[in-house]
Amino acid sequence: MSRIQELPNDPGTPNILPSPPETPFPISTKSTAPNASSTTPALPPAMDSVRSHTADEIIQMMKRTPLFMTDLGEAAGAEGEDNEGNIELEALRALQYEGTRAEVALNFKERGNEMVAQKRWKDAKEFYTKGILALKKTSEQQEGQSISSNTGDDPEQEKEREKERKIEGACYVNRALCNSELKNYRSTLTDTAHAITLSPTNAKAHYRSSLALLALSKHDLALDTCNRGLALTSPTLTSATNTTIRPSTEHLAFRTLHTRILHAQTDSAAKESLRLAAETKKRNEQQALKAALTARGIKIRMTTNPPDMEDAVIHLEPVIPSSSSSPPKSTTTTMTTSTEHLQQQQQLHFPLLLLYPAHSQSDFIKSVAETDTFSSLLQIVLSDPLPWDTAHEYTLPNTSQNHGAKNNHDKNNEKGVDLFMETPTGGMIKVGRNLRLLDVLKGGKVEVVDGVVRVFVVPRGRVAGWVEGMKGKAKGREGGDIGSLIDIIG
Repeated sequence: MSRIQELPNDPGTPNILPSPPETPFPISTKSTAPNASSTTPALPPAMDSVRSHTADEIIQMMKRTPLFMTDLGEAAGAEGEDNEGNIELEALRALQYEGTRAEVALNFKERGNEMVAQKRWKDAKEFYTKGILALKKTSEQQEGQSISSNTGDDPEQEKEREKERKIEGACYVNRALCNSELKNYRSTLTDTAHAITLSPTNAKAHYRSSLALLALSKHDLALDTCNRGLALTSPTLTSATNTTIRPSTEHLAFRTLHTRILHAQTDSAAKESLRLAAETKKRNEQQALKAALTARGIKIRMTTNPPDMEDAVIHLEPVIPSSSSSPPKSTTTTMTTSTEHLQQQQQLHFPLLLLYPAHSQSDFIKSVAETDTFSSLLQIVLSDPLPWDTAHEYTLPNTSQNHGAKNNHDKNNEKGVDLFMETPTGGMIKVGRNLRLLDVLKGGKVEVVDGVVRVFVVPRGRVAGWVEGMKGKAKGREGGDIGSLIDIIG
């Protein structure tokens, strides 16, 4: 194959050098130029223009080109940036507001409708807002137009103003839809109010206003607005055949919404009635409980950090009469309701905490009646051996059961337990096992702290040492009277 030699240029024509290749992005001055001593070759201009910017900077620059831009505001660049050189951007911005106000607003409205079809509610809302602003804002491009804010008798001007009002009302109604989908119900009401002001017969505005009021549980207002919508879309009689026109789709939608509002109103009224009844019941129970505690002289003291007892609280329960016996008369209180003048005997129930200080253990009983005796409580708790009582010190009094120990363990009162409760002054009283809970609590000899009755259970063989330890602790407390233990004989 013969070699093709390049012919020299004609002496009369200039030597035209190829122009440097265009770069996709301007080369940043922050990029580091290769130094003379470096052996790394310089990158081609196209690659250098990409490598000299971060990914975020490249994305922002791409958004300024017509092919990739999503918003003209973002395409304008950062605040204070010179955009006069971007001819395509300036042309698009001019086209966006080219034409009359009605034409510009209609363009934004149609763009918003496209976003609604894609359920892009935020984008649609932005386009509708721009359409509303386009009808209200007078720019320099619109100053020379024939349609102005001055009133006149020109039919063309009036026709154009009517067109603008129609587009503005549609933008408000459609933006109300976007706000409703975004659950901005108060903004929905504002938009529908503007639409109804522009056109009092706008059925869509009434419908979306009713939906927003229903979502806000304003049932009376929702029903009133829906009724006005029903009146606007109600079929009428024809003059020729005297027959009723078939209801429109809008009227049927209002009927369905009317039924929904009525059901919601009924449910809300029922819930409100239940809430009020519950509040009244709770208030009456609190008043009855307070009266019962006061009548018995029981002291209640709450600390700054009471424990979370959930549903274990002091409460009143009706006394269930038995065929064999009835509760003592002094242990019940007579309650009279405001609606039914009935007398009902009730008794107090307390949460009770059994503390075993010698072994740092405890037992909690959720509800103990005021008529229960301490002996019955011990029967429940100590009927089975306590898992941590390896020495079998916690036994029932006057019983031969020794939980595996020898039968003579109860001799000389060496076995069994004694019960103690704390006084309001920090002292201790010894509680007889045959006493009822009410016998100890009434009169203020002891107090109920944070709604819980606390009883100390101490093995008889450890009582003396435990009392001495309590005396030492009481010396540091003002008013402590642990030195005088009061025996309550059952």
